Amino acid sequence: MTQTPAPQNKRLFSLFRVIALIEGVTTILLFFVAMPIKYGLENPSWVKVMGPVHGYAFLAYIALMLIVMRGIGWQGRDKGRAFVASLVPLGTFINDPFLKRRGVEVYGR
Repeated sequence: MTQTPAPQNKRLFSLFRVIALIEGVTTILLFFVAMPIKYGLENPSWVKVMGPVHGYAFLAYIALMLIVMRGIGWQGRDKGRAFVASLVPLGTFINDPFLKRRGVEVYGR
């Protein structure tokens, strides 16, 4: 007898994918917009805004990853891949198709 994940877990997984997108966008904005403005134009104001926004997005990503992937059907390598993706610029975008496929495997359509 196999257990099926609760519907709220599927909703949390969908939220996790949205947060992953936000985390990826904030990474791009921080690394490729705010930091060049800080060092190229000597204006740190963008980093002062984007740094905390990205930090909160990253923390939400990690927290949801640990909550969502604690459930049935997720393996340690899934967590490892998602964690490494959060550390690499564009990593969350590259990882999203994998997450989508695994989500279908775990939760169904």
